[in-house]
Amino acid sequence: MSIETEALLQEAKESIEAAQNYRSELQQRLHGLSQARKQVRGSASQTREALRRHFQELQTAVNRLLADRLSGLLQEVDEIEQDSVSPLDDCQKLIEHGISTADELLREGEAAIRCGVSEKEDKLGSFTKKALQIQLDSLPEVPALVDVPCLSAQLDDSLLHVMRDRVARHASVASHPPVQIEELTERPGSVLVRWCKVDDDFTPQDYRLQYRRCNSTQYEDVYIGKDTEFLVLHLDPHTDHQFRVCARGEGRTEWSPWSVPQTGYTTLAPHEWTPGVEGYILSSRRNIAMRNDASLARAGVLYSHAPTYFCGQTLTFKISAAGQMDKSDSLGVCVDNVSGADSLQRDQAVCISTNGAVFVNGKEMTNQLPGISVGSSVTFDMEVVSMFPINNNNPSDGGNFKLRVTIGSGNREVVFDWLLDQVVDCLYFGCSFMYPGWKVLVF
Repeated sequence: MSIETEALLQEAKESIEAAQNYRSELQQRLHGLSQARKQVRGSASQTREALRRHFQELQTAVNRLLADRLSGLLQEVDEIEQDSVSPLDDCQKLIEHGISTADELLREGEAAIRCGVSEKEDKLGSFTKKALQIQLDSLPEVPALVDVPCLSAQLDDSLLHVMRDRVARHASVASHPPVQIEELTERPGSVLVRWCKVDDDFTPQDYRLQYRRCNSTQYEDVYIGKDTEFLVLHLDPHTDHQFRVCARGEGRTEWSPWSVPQTGYTTLAPHEWTPGVEGYILSSRRNIAMRNDASLARAGVLYSHAPTYFCGQTLTFKISAAGQMDKSDSLGVCVDNVSGADSLQRDQAVCISTNGAVFVNGKEMTNQLPGISVGSSVTFDMEVVSMFPINNNNPSDGGNFKLRVTIGSGNREVVFDWLLDQVVDCLYFGCSFMYPGWKVLVF
């Protein structure tokens, strides 16, 4: 095969590979376009259904309110009518009785006048006596029309104008939520969720974060507050979870539309304390340890179940209960889980004491952090600075592995380089407390 033919063959192969990559990229974009169309149509369908359901419920509620109000007003008319007509009926009965009595008296008077002479005197006397008893000059009082209720309905047409104005401004349709999830970062047994405001005209007062397993239909609240990030704990590794966030505008009571759900997961095993260590009791998830009084003597160091801390992560200790302080107390990170140690204030470890003192390989630093108390959070961040291989020909030359460590407590932090004699890719964490009552969560 000639050189020209080989060159053409090579060029053809490269063109074929480029075409394959091009097709693959186009197929991925086509899939993305399909997902975008699915999101638009799916969210539009859900929005229509939400609007129909909301306005149907609103219409039913308004009809019920109007019907209740109408019923109340009609009942009020019935009561006024009954109370007003009742005395008029009594007066009518009295007048009708008087008319009947007068008719009877007239008949007796006319009969007395027409009777014979022999009976006339007795009849006229009896009639006159009866007429005097009836009191023909006494008449019942009939109320004037101005004193009798004249019912009417006072209808305020402004309600319709108010309702028309409120209905015209009620509800809205948004093409984009005012906040969106910005980043999902895996942490041991957890996911750090960060979000941001994407609508410049929207002023948030509070945020609300929810999550669910991807095989679940029900979201649950995990955070409501002003922060724009939150660490969602207690997640099973290698399990997809969906996260969404919304916000409440300043001075408003209703929440904004939800952000586009984002799927995240963690591949990192959760941080756990070692069970069965005398002097400590653990929570069911083994991420909370409490120094109890089962061992009044020094309990020693409680280590992590495994070396699950990696450089580049943030390790946090949260103090939820506190006991008496001791200068040997420690919270920190170490290369190994040497048994028999009373504290992490030793070689191959960095730690902070409950009084705020910082120790590196057993030596106390001059810099000191605030003391630890209930509600305190202590954070450890590490990054590799330099790494020198050990000289196998001359082990006495040794070697070192340098980590830059940042320990934060309260509103202060210290930064220093931690020099180790071996390369490590994962570290243990641990704690030790002299006195009972201390309770610490690790994540």
